[in-house]
Amino acid sequence: LHAALGRQCSPIGKCLSLALGMAPGREVHLGDLPPELKDSPVEKTVVSGNWEQQLRSWAQGELASGKQDILKMAVPTFERALIETALSHTNGRKRDAAELLGWGRNTLTRKLKELGMREEEEK
Repeated sequence: LHAALGRQCSPIGKCLSLALGMAPGREVHLGDLPPELKDSPVEKTVVSGNWEQQLRSWAQGELASGKQDILKMAVPTFERALIETALSHTNGRKRDAAELLGWGRNTLTRKLKELGMREEEEK
């Protein structure tokens, strides 16, 4: 990470410390970061990285270590990430999040249960 970020490591560390102090929970999300960090070229590089290649590398590692049924691990993780992102984007509004995902609200509610994700109150 340090090699990828170079000189920006120190400002990022400061921003993350600030974000940790200001974040509403125990996790820091992109929206918790100050605008000057979100708009930096480093952030755009990290976020727009080739996630498909990272997924392939993960799959190769899992298969090389003898694991099977890797879709059973990957699909729930993939769905969870997309659901969390859609809910965050819509401020927790399930109907709107479901529409962004191409699902109906009932499908989103079922997926939340299947994935053991906490249901938030309807907004």
